[in-house]
Formats: sequence, structure tokens, C-alpha cells
Amino acid sequence: MAAWLALWWVWVCVALALGVIELLLPGSIFLGFALGALGMAVVVAFWAPANVALMLAIFAVLSLIAWLVLRAVFKRQSSGARIVTRDINEN
Repeated sequence: MAAWLALWWVWVCVALALGVIELLLPGSIFLGFALGALGMAVVVAFWAPANVALMLAIFAVLSLIAWLVLRAVFKRQSSGARIVTRDINEN
């Protein structure tokens, strides 16, 4: 398994698969994982750690960072509901 995870194109395929899953399922959960896998492809292209646990830990950290950045960029917007504080029928 370590041999497969040490190839950069495997991580690109994982990123594409997670991107497709993000398109098919509601919510913004898999986008952070897809960006983490894409970042992991860059890491593996320049430096491929031999330890599988280290690679998965780096993937987890990159995914968490991507998720936090996405959450900061796309903050939750309000539902658009207006709060009424004054009734038009009362004077």
C-alpha cells in the first residue's frame, strides 16, 4: 500500500474522486478532503515519505487546514429571514 501512496498521481485521482463526491452529495465536507489530497499530491511529488502513517497524518493535517480556510472564506450566511421587532398593526 505504501508503494501506491507514494505516487503523486494516485493522490490526484483521490482528489478528483472526492471532488466528484462533493458534487453529488450535499454539504461542503468532501471539498476539504479533496484539497488535502491535492496538497498531498504536491508533497509526494517533491518528497515521498516511506511511512504510510506519516503520509496519512500529513493528509489529515492538510485536509484540516483546507477545511478551516474554506470555512473562513465561505462563512455561513444568514438564512435571509427578517426579524420583525415592530408590528404594523400596533401604533
